[in-house]
Amino acid sequence: MLDKKTSDQIVADLTSHIKLSMGFKVWMAFLSVSLLVCLYAYFLQLRDGMIVTGLGDYVSWGMYLANFVFFVATSLIGMLISAVLSLLNQKWAAPLARIAEIIALAFAAVAGLVIIMDMGHPERLLNVFIHGRIQSPIVWDVTVVTIYVLISALFLYIPLLPDLKICSEKLTNIPPFARKIYTLLSLNWSGTTEQKNLIKKSTGALSIFIIPVALAIHTVTSWLFANTSRAGWDSTIFGPYFVIGAFVAGTAAVVVAMFVFRKAFNLEEYITDFHFDKIGKLLVLVSLLYLYFNINEYMVPAYKMKHADAFHIQTLFTGSYAPLFWATQILGLILPIILLILKPMRKPLPLLIISIFVILGAWFKRYIIVVPTMEHPFLPVQNVPINFKVYSPTLIEIGVTIAPMIMAVLIITILSKVIPVIPIHETLEHRNEQEK
Repeated sequence: MLDKKTSDQIVADLTSHIKLSMGFKVWMAFLSVSLLVCLYAYFLQLRDGMIVTGLGDYVSWGMYLANFVFFVATSLIGMLISAVLSLLNQKWAAPLARIAEIIALAFAAVAGLVIIMDMGHPERLLNVFIHGRIQSPIVWDVTVVTIYVLISALFLYIPLLPDLKICSEKLTNIPPFARKIYTLLSLNWSGTTEQKNLIKKSTGALSIFIIPVALAIHTVTSWLFANTSRAGWDSTIFGPYFVIGAFVAGTAAVVVAMFVFRKAFNLEEYITDFHFDKIGKLLVLVSLLYLYFNINEYMVPAYKMKHADAFHIQTLFTGSYAPLFWATQILGLILPIILLILKPMRKPLPLLIISIFVILGAWFKRYIIVVPTMEHPFLPVQNVPINFKVYSPTLIEIGVTIAPMIMAVLIITILSKVIPVIPIHETLEHRNEQEK
């Protein structure tokens, strides 16, 4: 029990992972080699052009755009746990806030890189800033992604100041230059009442400001789809639909991170079964809302059965995409909801397995949103090669798609090794409040 531990013991527990262990070196080496292989695939794409991918004149958006939507979606978890639950005074989420913020920063930062990978001429991204028009959803997308990355960085850094000071004073196994970096980044934190109030006001203001920005980032992304007349995208619910789907993917990602950090850093006393039960209930809630939007997405066009919508729905329900569509809906959404209603399934290991299926379902759901619609343009598809009609990602394209995933894991791994993943200062304050 935490109330039986001294402050020094709590600090030791929550900083014990800040060291270069052999397991960390092996893991980083594996990630680095894997990333180099994937970056070589991107080099081939730069050298030879987009012809090395499965993208073409008709299906110009494929795995890359599905990846972008997935990364933007998962990054919203920082807003949900650190801002929304904090404003609702849900104190059980406090130990998980920094984990959510790390995931949010990593995924938001990488999301922008995914767009560059989708461009045949990445240098032309500058044209968005030089010649961008305010009417363009792409300009707004770039703007809100950039702002969200900056706010996420602040949301991670400002509450971290007391812990950086603790690290500079208490860590004994770090070199002198690292201690100086911790001291410098702590901005002369001394724990005065004035400093505590300043951090409280700053995080409160960020909690309020980050909500509309986070909602905007995924709403604008949805507008990139919904502002067209294509069957499958021509929907007014795409904004809230994308946002709720983002909460599902992000919550599942936090569960996976919780489990890994809990086991790897021996944090069983700080990330308990109680936290897994609570986050499991949150996952059920957002999944039920997402299920509602999924039903709405298909029921309305299925009832109207316009020609283009009918063809699109038949492709998903009974056509070539039916196996992937139903596997995504059942294994990635419906079955997790049913299982997580049962309390034993909200234990750490079962919840981890369910969350992995939810994350996989979330990614393939984005793939289903993007690709089938692109394969059914309004213009007749005739006198063109078969690869123009049916999208099939190449090995190089798959490698480039995996690269940002590895980058996100690298960022999360590095951050988790240089900062406490559980807020030390807040844990000590909470323990002291309980003692009083």
